Amino acid sequence: MSQTLPSTTPGTDVPAGTPKKAALASFLGSAVEYYDFFIFGSAAALIFPTVFFPDAGANAAIMSFATFGFAYVARPVGAVILGHFGDRVGRRKVLMFTLLLMGASTFVIGCLPDFNTIGWWAPALLVLARLCQGLSAAGEQAGASSMTLEHAPDNRRAFFTSWTLTGTQGGQILAALVFIPVLALPDEIKYGIGWRIPFWLSAVVVIVAFFIRRTLHEPPAFEEAQKTAQISKLPVADLLKDHWRDVLRVVACAFIAAVSTVFGTLAISYAKNVAGVDGTTTLWLVVGANVVALGTQPLFGKLADRIGRKPVFIYGALASAVLTPLFLLSLESGSVPLMFLAAIGFFSFGYAASNAVWPAFYAEMFSTKVRFSGLAIGTQLGFLMAGFAPAIVAAMGGIRPGGWVQISIFTAVICVISAVSALTAKESFKIPTKELGLK
Repeated sequence: MSQTLPSTTPGTDVPAGTPKKAALASFLGSAVEYYDFFIFGSAAALIFPTVFFPDAGANAAIMSFATFGFAYVARPVGAVILGHFGDRVGRRKVLMFTLLLMGASTFVIGCLPDFNTIGWWAPALLVLARLCQGLSAAGEQAGASSMTLEHAPDNRRAFFTSWTLTGTQGGQILAALVFIPVLALPDEIKYGIGWRIPFWLSAVVVIVAFFIRRTLHEPPAFEEAQKTAQISKLPVADLLKDHWRDVLRVVACAFIAAVSTVFGTLAISYAKNVAGVDGTTTLWLVVGANVVALGTQPLFGKLADRIGRKPVFIYGALASAVLTPLFLLSLESGSVPLMFLAAIGFFSFGYAASNAVWPAFYAEMFSTKVRFSGLAIGTQLGFLMAGFAPAIVAAMGGIRPGGWVQISIFTAVICVISAVSALTAKESFKIPTKELGLK
């Protein structure tokens, strides 16, 4: 993001540096969200079965993964509520709220007593805090993507919005680096205070993101809508009236997000329980793949600005389907270098293509007055698949010997659904921002 950038949309008085600031604020917001989500996912795979479900026996892993999925139940509800206010009162106000809610929820998780202290109240409180995380996440990426896209020059929207999802890589890297030392602690410390420290540290990232985000103003497209009285009174009603096909399209495309939970959560459990790979190694795989994705995702965004959103997105979906079994089999090879190569190929050069492009691809389907709602509701309904993917595949036997077959078939199905849905979309990379989503 250190490149020399063109001015913003002609006819506005927005400083030329605003697209960069909006992209940075989106990057940090997503980093907070996915730091929080990734440490929860890592803990669900490696810590929570012992801390919160010690009496569940063989079902402990499934129950722990289910708590991970509960956030995705809250997301559609949060999408309707936060989407309404994002389209009514502004992107920035909602984004400040989501940032603080995510930070507070994550900090509270680190303070929860364990099962041995208060019994089944412990997992109940864990689910409640996880639901609050889900409410926050419902508005974070949709608001950040909308704001960044509306601040960006017409010909660089995919590049700038790609930084929203590149922030997820930053958050996952930070979370893994924080969690790796925790796994090296003696059990009495690891399952005592050790696992809590990563949750408490989220407060630092929240504070940094808060002070950057508070300096942003609303994007020109939203301010123009306010001046011309084009703000929708009931954004969801207008959305379902004029864009219901696009909402369904985004829901199906958003199934692709399940690839990230397969990689970042389910594969960790598979590697530990089936392949005998220690948790530290699998977390380093996640770090390595995400570090490379920090570079590849902006490049995929630039490519989408040149050739269109659809070909890049579809490539990423199909590549993910093909590379999933290769990655899983590499975990059973015993060769750490092969594991790293497979992880980087799968995540950084496959899934990263779809991940980089979807903020622009989905957001460009909607007009300014319903963009926040459309993006939030469509993605969060689709992300339900991502949230429950670990629990579904675990119940199918995916974390047992030979389970790579179930995981691969599941991933291939959702990837094909996403690719086919993307084929039905209108290519939008040459349409000016003010004309997006108009019939």
